[in-house]
Amino acid sequence: MDRVEQLGPFQYRQGGFPLGQDTLLLGRFPRLRPGLRVCDLGCGAGALPLLLLGREPTLAITGLELDPEIADLARRNLAENGLTGEILTGDLRSAVPALPVGGFDLVISNPPWFPVGSGDSGGAARMEHACTLDQLCAVAGRLLKNGGRFALVHRPDRLADLIAALRQSGLEPKRLQLVQHSPDKAPSACLLEGIRQGRPGLQVLPTHLTH
Repeated sequence: MDRVEQLGPFQYRQGGFPLGQDTLLLGRFPRLRPGLRVCDLGCGAGALPLLLLGREPTLAITGLELDPEIADLARRNLAENGLTGEILTGDLRSAVPALPVGGFDLVISNPPWFPVGSGDSGGAARMEHACTLDQLCAVAGRLLKNGGRFALVHRPDRLADLIAALRQSGLEPKRLQLVQHSPDKAPSACLLEGIRQGRPGLQVLPTHLTH
């Protein structure tokens, strides 16, 4: 039986990777306005679409999920909450070519955090089997219109790699927020937003304390 949680005004049936604080923080991070075209790369069971639609119900949502069963659950989560959106099944290589180049205002992702063979824990769902960080940023750059934004959550120790991957794909890092469990702990995550063909200049926001 699916585990059901409340996400804002919506009921969310969990599936795949467990819902975590990183997803909840990313759902609050992007700046939204009515009618934005949004694509969630690796949408899982649709938690991020629900979080964003809870903030702005007029968003046009597209999700991409590798696992067919989890993609079906994402469609169910939208339908059972009376929401519309398109959930595509496939990986970045097979499904992204069907999406419009420059067709989105906002791309979001909570991607795998660890390179394959890195030795870090997290299980297969947290390893970059289906796409690397460079490939993820390249896809986001392809899908965004000029001035569009890519927002994601990742590990602080990969921040240098992340900034390099964004710039390589024409995405200028513009907003950064570190996440800490308490003031005496090292940051556990970072939220970063890049703008397609944006001007240089990074805004570092106050650290978010989760305690």
